Amino acid sequence: MAAESRNAALVGDREIRGTRVFDAPRELVWKVWTEPEHIAEWWGPNGFTTTTHKMEVKAGGVWRFVMHGPDGRDYQNKITYLEVVKPERLVYKHGGEKEVEPVNFQVTVTFEEQDGKTKVDMRMVFPSANARDYVIKTYAAVEGLDQTLGRLEDYLAKAPS
Repeated sequence: MAAESRNAALVGDREIRGTRVFDAPRELVWKVWTEPEHIAEWWGPNGFTTTTHKMEVKAGGVWRFVMHGPDGRDYQNKITYLEVVKPERLVYKHGGEKEVEPVNFQVTVTFEEQDGKTKVDMRMVFPSANARDYVIKTYAAVEGLDQTLGRLEDYLAKAPS
């Protein structure tokens, strides 16, 4: 299963957006995006692994996870789901334990069915242009998003239906 279109780009001065069309049914893409055993196989940029400690995919639910970088550094993450509409839409707040800029931002992910394929649109909106620019410079966020979607593409190619 391959992605037909791909990109991760800057939008305006506070947003990073990634869009791809995956050759996989929407229910499957939703499943691998919302279940910890699947997330562990693809989440994060190239070279990263992810350990989920808690994942409650529901409004008000929390996903706590650690991204382990190829350099040995651990990145603690906390996501609080604001809206969950299965299998169409996730809206969540991404913030670390200290929950201060620049690690706080809001994400909207939509899963749109397109003739048996799935268009995923992920929009990350930051509280300021400086916050967005910081994560781009410090964490290579645009490349990281593109690599993460690429890893999802690879995983979907071998994931059970």
